[in-house]
Amino acid sequence: MNFTVGFKPLLGDAHSMDNLEKQLICPICLEMFSKPVVILPCQHNLCRKCANDVFQASNPLWQSRSSTTVSSGGRFRCPSCRHEVVLDRHGVYGLQRNLLVENIIDIYKQESSRPLHSKAEQHLMCEEHEDEKINIYCLSCEVPTCSLCKVFGAHKDCEVAPLPTIYKRQKSELSDGIAMLVAGNDRVQAVITQMEEVCQTIEENSRRQKQLLNQRFEGLCAVLEERKGELLQALAREQEEKLQRVRGLIRQYGDHLEASSKLVESAIQSMEEPQMALYLQAKELINKVGTMSKVELAGRPEPGYERMDQFTVSVEHVAEMLRTIDFQPGTSGEEEDEEVAVEGEEGNAGPEEERTDGRESTGQH
Repeated sequence: MNFTVGFKPLLGDAHSMDNLEKQLICPICLEMFSKPVVILPCQHNLCRKCANDVFQASNPLWQSRSSTTVSSGGRFRCPSCRHEVVLDRHGVYGLQRNLLVENIIDIYKQESSRPLHSKAEQHLMCEEHEDEKINIYCLSCEVPTCSLCKVFGAHKDCEVAPLPTIYKRQKSELSDGIAMLVAGNDRVQAVITQMEEVCQTIEENSRRQKQLLNQRFEGLCAVLEERKGELLQALAREQEEKLQRVRGLIRQYGDHLEASSKLVESAIQSMEEPQMALYLQAKELINKVGTMSKVELAGRPEPGYERMDQFTVSVEHVAEMLRTIDFQPGTSGEEEDEEVAVEGEEGNAGPEEERTDGRESTGQH
């Protein structure tokens, strides 16, 4: 069914205009938005003047835009959803204008100023019956048509209904659909807000767990460093003891060598004496040489005394155990801190008890 397309106004009747007007009411002044219209982060709209009034009431110490004092901004709550709006130093003048709402207001005012009879005079005409207006709706073919098409034309066997009835029904369906979309958008926005909060919580929890993880490994490194220092001290003590013993033997052998060398030198000089009488008077020297040759020095260090292999440390099993460190699901950082504190107290108490037992045993012996 073809028909001539005539002028069809965007806002068809007074009922639709009333519905649109309700959507353009400011929740503060309860009148139609006055430009400029600002949009809040929660997607609700306010007159800039009304938004400024609410903002000034919530921030009485905030300086006006004309003041020379630089302000640090402020905050207030949306009157529709109570969402907190944080503003910078520009105040409400830093909010974005909603040009779409402003354009809708202009269109609404233009449509409202048009005479009603000029809208009613516009009709769609049937192309097959040029003098007939489109006044019924074919339910079977789902197209508008005229009465003659129903009586004599292509739609004589179809089910039809009055055009205003179908018009109101479809407008009602569209209005319900719009309302559902708007409600759905609100739900989607709420879900987005929740997921953004989840992202923020994830970041905060991850940052906290990273900090705890660093603390744990720093604690392990501190334990390793402490133990390494203790082992190095033990190694240094053993080294010093062995060096002192060997150096003492070196001094002892050196003193003997020096005395023996002097005695040898004296004996050689005595042997060069040409007079036999004088030579025979050196019997004491012969006794010294015999005594020196029979002197037994302290024993030398036993074979392998210089080895330090007993200070070898095996860390393979410790390294393997460290590689098994993993996360423990279901254990919070606070619980781990408490467990570590309890274990530390028990570990500190154990050696003290052992030392006490050792002193008691020594006293008994």
